[in-house]
This record gives sequence, C-alpha cells and structure tokens, in this order.
Amino acid sequence: MAYKLNGKTLQINKGFTHNSVQYPRNWLVKATQAEKDALGIIWEADPVRADERYYWDGDINNPKALDDVNEVDAEGNPIYVQEYDADTDSMVNTDEQLVTRGLKSNMIAEVKNTAGQLLSKTDWYVIRKVERNVDIPIDVASKRVAIVAESERLETAIANVDSVEALIEVMNSQDWGE
Repeated sequence: MAYKLNGKTLQINKGFTHNSVQYPRNWLVKATQAEKDALGIIWEADPVRADERYYWDGDINNPKALDDVNEVDAEGNPIYVQEYDADTDSMVNTDEQLVTRGLKSNMIAEVKNTAGQLLSKTDWYVIRKVERNVDIPIDVASKRVAIVAESERLETAIANVDSVEALIEVMNSQDWGE
C-alpha cells in the first residue's frame, strides 16, 4: 500500500516536491486527509493476489491446470522421462511419458498426506491390536473412521470439480474433526 501523487509513489518519511513546493519528510505522516486530498494524493492499496497454490503468479485470470497433462513437444510427440545411461554417458528416454500433475492430483495427494499424518498419531493402537490383541479404544477407532471418511469425501469431491473455484471451495471445506 502506498500514497500516490500523479502516479508516482510517495515514500513515508521522505520529502517530495510537487508544483515547485518542497514538502518535508514528515509531511505525509502529519498532514490531514483534507490536505492530502487538496494536493491530489491518493492512498492505493496493494492489488489483491489470488492464492498461488491455484493461480500462476497470483493472477486470478491465470489458473493452474486442474487435470494432469501428458507432455508433448512442439510437433505433438510424447515427451518421455529421461534417465542417465552410463554406457553412453548421456540421458536416454524411458518408456514413461512425462506428466505434469494438475491441481486435482496435487490436492488429492495433500489430502492423503494430511489423513496419513492424522492417522499416524494413533497407528500404535492398531499395531498393539494386531500384535497383542489389545482392543482399540472406541473413541480412537471412531476418530480413525472419521478421518478415513473425510479423506474419501474430499478425494471424491476433488476428482469431480470442474473449476478452480470449485476446487478451492472443496479444499476450504476440510473438516478433520480437530
């Protein structure tokens, strides 16, 4: 955010000249709004940036791809993942086509990661049940079922979105019960 005068940014605590009048460095801080208005000084807020997880460079008009993209060259031929071949001392193509993951794949991975982290806190109950046949407390079992259900709900909803806005809505609806 900044004060602007005729399109030029004015810095707080730095003097400026306007219409051959030199204003001191503290003028912007001490001046009233009416005095600033009289000179034509406006307050310009920084532009709102879109969430860069979903939009390139924070530009709402430049959303990232929802779906995975199989990469191709300029002629439309598949681009393959490459690996180093020590025999030829060069990179060679594998049989795997290069894929750029879209938002859906990335968000599903994020949901799976969150569910895995939440479940890992109580995994020892499951191990104890398998190894020593000690019952899992009902509240722990219920919480684990809820985590799995939320993960499945989110994964299905993400897979079914048809716009970045819908994806953001799904991601904002997460409820892990904590």
